[in-house]
Amino acid sequence: MIRPNSASNLSSKFTITMARKGGPKITLFLLFISIIAFGVFVPVFAPLPSLSSSSHSHRHRKVFTANARSFEIADDVFWKDGKPFRIIGGDLHYFRILPEYWEDRLLRAKALGLNTIQTYVPWNLHEPQPGNLVFEGIADLVSFLKICQKLDFLVMLRAGPYICAEWDLGGFPAWLLAIEPALKLRSSDPAYLKLVDKWWGILLPKVAHLLYNNGGPIIMVQIENEFGSYGDDQSYLHHLVKLAREHLGENIVLYTTDGGTRETLEKGTIRGDAVFSAVDFSTGEDPSPIFKLQKEFNAPGKSPPLSAEFYTGWLTHWGEDLQHTGAGFTASALEKIFSQNGSAVLYMAHGGTNFGFYNGANTIADESGYTYKPDITSYDYDAPIKESGDVDNAKFRALKRVIGRHSVASLPSTPPDNEKTGYGPIRLQKTAFLFDLLDMINPADVVESRNPVSMESVGQMFGFLVYVSEYASKDDGNILFIPKVHDRAQVFVLCSSDDKERRPTYIGTIERWSNEKLLLPNTKCASNISLIVLVENMGRVNYGQYMFDRKGILSSVYLDGRILDGWKMITIPLHTLNEVPRTNLITLVAHSRIVTSSALRKLEDSERVSKEPALYTAHFSIEKDNQVKDTFISFSGWGKGIAFVNDFNIGRYWPSFGPQCTLYVPAPILHRGENVLV
Repeated sequence: MIRPNSASNLSSKFTITMARKGGPKITLFLLFISIIAFGVFVPVFAPLPSLSSSSHSHRHRKVFTANARSFEIADDVFWKDGKPFRIIGGDLHYFRILPEYWEDRLLRAKALGLNTIQTYVPWNLHEPQPGNLVFEGIADLVSFLKICQKLDFLVMLRAGPYICAEWDLGGFPAWLLAIEPALKLRSSDPAYLKLVDKWWGILLPKVAHLLYNNGGPIIMVQIENEFGSYGDDQSYLHHLVKLAREHLGENIVLYTTDGGTRETLEKGTIRGDAVFSAVDFSTGEDPSPIFKLQKEFNAPGKSPPLSAEFYTGWLTHWGEDLQHTGAGFTASALEKIFSQNGSAVLYMAHGGTNFGFYNGANTIADESGYTYKPDITSYDYDAPIKESGDVDNAKFRALKRVIGRHSVASLPSTPPDNEKTGYGPIRLQKTAFLFDLLDMINPADVVESRNPVSMESVGQMFGFLVYVSEYASKDDGNILFIPKVHDRAQVFVLCSSDDKERRPTYIGTIERWSNEKLLLPNTKCASNISLIVLVENMGRVNYGQYMFDRKGILSSVYLDGRILDGWKMITIPLHTLNEVPRTNLITLVAHSRIVTSSALRKLEDSERVSKEPALYTAHFSIEKDNQVKDTFISFSGWGKGIAFVNDFNIGRYWPSFGPQCTLYVPAPILHRGENVLV
């Protein structure tokens, strides 16, 4: 939920260096960084069944049998197996951590003193294309839940279908945006609900055997997410509750989470005792009046005070300073909740990384209406467990001290930080111009239309899309205007009629947050000039009224005030976390030299005169298994782009805009022998 906070800004605590060699060679450093200080995002119905099948009082629990398992709410207390229970939880998202590190990060959460893990389930990760279901690798939700159980964690599962989470489109699959007529997301729109029914009909049966009453770790399942900050559609919420009960039964505790104000609770909660209403609020706020308000929205005796998102930090957008909240301030605020017999879930306990193209974005109100603000790759969040898993920091220690005072069990010792290493400077060779690779695209994947169409409409959900048209040059040049670009368009022109080796000429960049007209200079050409517009999807809005966020060119294109028509849309197949395209350009570039000889002759000159996008490749070796360790790639001195290590998309870099200047490379991505960076 986006709300103001009192976090102060923190400058980056590490120094990045980057040496640039002459000619086409570029030096890139992989640096050892022991502690990284990223702080990011810091951001009249039919009666329903009750919260649990039992409404026993405290005295009835005295005859509780030792072999039974139950989790329920009574007397304004959580009860686990008949005994009072305080939730000391933390958000930790399996999809932001490599599976090889799930147990490592959970053990660090255990050392912090947590007894419960809360995680979202992003629909778009598990169904990237309609009917293409993925529950392996980083999307192996069931394996993650079993590791939680193995380590004696309980789980609060935030099943969506909308999750926010600073995740692309709030977890919705982008293909929902291509459906016509347009769906009304997060509503009782029948077309939308039909798709939700189908998705939950797949997801919920997968986790039903892991409910606490069935022997698993899941004690609560969340309905939607902070709906009171978005809409007022009780029919929609009731539909989700009914659907959850059909798949999960009557014993599981369902819950909602909303901001701790009367307005958000009025819109986002379900009155009665069918669904437990939790709250969240700004760190440092007095919890007493908010927990008192929470009681009004729960049935009598069904309102144990719970802050379901206790913010340990905040998010960061590109172009901002890194967010930071003080350790002492955060610990003091948590102490206030515990001193009132409250429960809390740290958001985040461990943030992780927005690998691939899955980062979200926000819209910030301003004089022009709103400004689009995409999130950086790191989701460190200034959490007590840092992006790389480090726990040797003041915030971890301060929060652990508070938790230790209120925990019924002694806390495990704090593990050491994982070892990191540097692999020295790595020399990259320009391997291909991006536009030369378009010849490898299957002609069947090129879409032609009179007017530009969105990325989603041509089946390109993430990354980049090329728009191509033609025009006749004027003596005094042409004025190009694209009213609606989502999100960043690099404009090039090309005359190839009299020089087959001529390269596209960069004209300028049109950005969603500062849209301006461009002058296309007069180009002497015997034929029409090709207009090439490379549009990057920087991440879909995940929160608020502008969340229906299609990508690409979403308006007519104007040349000298007149509509320019006749367009080709060419997809660029770059893989993200869980999808590998039919034509994998990164693999082709990494393992073969595909640049034409004529283009290679121009590479050195192009370094000085061209801003044409290109791909750079390096091979580096790790001699021994024990040398495979976490590291960071420094991009100081570079512009903007994305990086792949051994075909894994580690995210976006943009150090010229900041604040993030390095990308985290977890050790499981690397291996002994030859490694490839593109």
